[in-house]
Amino acid sequence: MIILGIETSCDETSIAVLKDGKEVLSNNISSQIDIHKEYGGVVPEIASRQHIKNIATILEESLEQAKITMDDVDYVAVTYAPGLIGALLVGISFAKGLAYGHNLPLIPVHHIKGHIYGNFIEHEIELPCIALVVSGGHTNIVHIDKKHKFEILGSTLDDAIGESYDKVARVMGIGYPGGPVVDKLYYKGDKMALKIPEPKVQGYDFSFSGIKTSVINAVNKAKMKGIEFKPEDLSASFQNRVVDILCKKTLKAVKDKGVKQIVIAGGVAANSLLRSELSKRAEEIGVKVSYPSMSLCTDNAAMIAAAAYYKLKFNEENIFADLTLNGKATLDITKD
Repeated sequence: MIILGIETSCDETSIAVLKDGKEVLSNNISSQIDIHKEYGGVVPEIASRQHIKNIATILEESLEQAKITMDDVDYVAVTYAPGLIGALLVGISFAKGLAYGHNLPLIPVHHIKGHIYGNFIEHEIELPCIALVVSGGHTNIVHIDKKHKFEILGSTLDDAIGESYDKVARVMGIGYPGGPVVDKLYYKGDKMALKIPEPKVQGYDFSFSGIKTSVINAVNKAKMKGIEFKPEDLSASFQNRVVDILCKKTLKAVKDKGVKQIVIAGGVAANSLLRSELSKRAEEIGVKVSYPSMSLCTDNAAMIAAAAYYKLKFNEENIFADLTLNGKATLDITKD
């Protein structure tokens, strides 16, 4: 089974070819980070224009790398939600054209499910499991049962974790995107330099607004007093607190649900401290932690094709879309 995946939910244009849900024949990504860096974040209209400019070339490269033609493709899969609506519509329109032109079934894919299924490409995942979804726009704890049914256990009440990293990095003036920079500085700083209180949020939900504000206040106070602040110390204090919270909430869900497997998904799954700390704490209670390789952490089309593969295997209805398929800026993962 060969699935062509298309991903344009934010600022990466990606097309991939996946065989039998595991073998990545190609996974080409055109990133716009350098374009949006000067603005300190993604500009939706610019992102959409870049997708239009790049998507046909990315298709040609992916087919050539996979050594196939469109005649070898069995299904076309595309991200339809959630994301920047203009960006989504570029990928959806392109996918509909390919599906119609080559008489292929079209499979709509939820972006977050794609991130989760990125783990299934490289690892044998034991279900039921707990998925920790950590990205620029999402922070969720999700329970996945043996039939691949999704249940959201917890979500962020304010900022997403990746968004918080970006805002903290911006106020310190250390660059965009903030996640990789803060992660690198963590190992050079004193994690006890800034005392950041833990938010009093019950259950599996998260709140990062107060943590972010603690760093912003520390920077503003230092500037007002003419004191030089140390980005490495603030980065270490910030990351130490947020990773501790992510680990504690995830392991609480693991114990409460009685599962033996955790998967980390989303762009922040690339964070080195989160990977090592959650793996260490989980190992102590006999739980396995899986996370994608770095190339599958960022937005990519291989994960979209993988999600489509499992949708075909485990969903009995509402699998395919027709040419009326539209994009959705927001969509609960359980409504897909």
